[in-house]
Amino acid sequence: MKKIIIFFVIILIIVAGVSYIYLNYKATVNQAKTANVDYEAYKDKEIFGTDLATLINKVTDSNIKNEVEKDDKGLYIDNGEDSIRIDIKFTDDDTVHSMEEIYDSGTTTFMQYYNQIRFKCSNIEYHEKTGKVSYMYFEQISTN
Repeated sequence: MKKIIIFFVIILIIVAGVSYIYLNYKATVNQAKTANVDYEAYKDKEIFGTDLATLINKVTDSNIKNEVEKDDKGLYIDNGEDSIRIDIKFTDDDTVHSMEEIYDSGTTTFMQYYNQIRFKCSNIEYHEKTGKVSYMYFEQISTN
């Protein structure tokens, strides 16, 4: 009789463990989908500089909230889970600037000069581990 009870307890523990792992996986996937919806809305869409400045502020706040570390140049380091980076290519002088450069020099200043300039998100990359957005690349598509 003891062996049967021990057998059922072991089966119950195995089923509970597998259920926990599965539910945890599903929660992670759903969390990634929810987090990505806001960022994927920009893919292949034209937005104005004001919207890009808002996105830069949002991503910076997210990185701060998630305690993403910066390197010695002040750029956020990819942590493989929930960090996000944005690069913006300006056709005016054919340069690529990071969101940190724009944020540090002031998004208000950026909006003064680029509020009516259109940008397009041409690339989005994801973290392998979590499936969350890790990188966005915007290109300037108009000069006024």
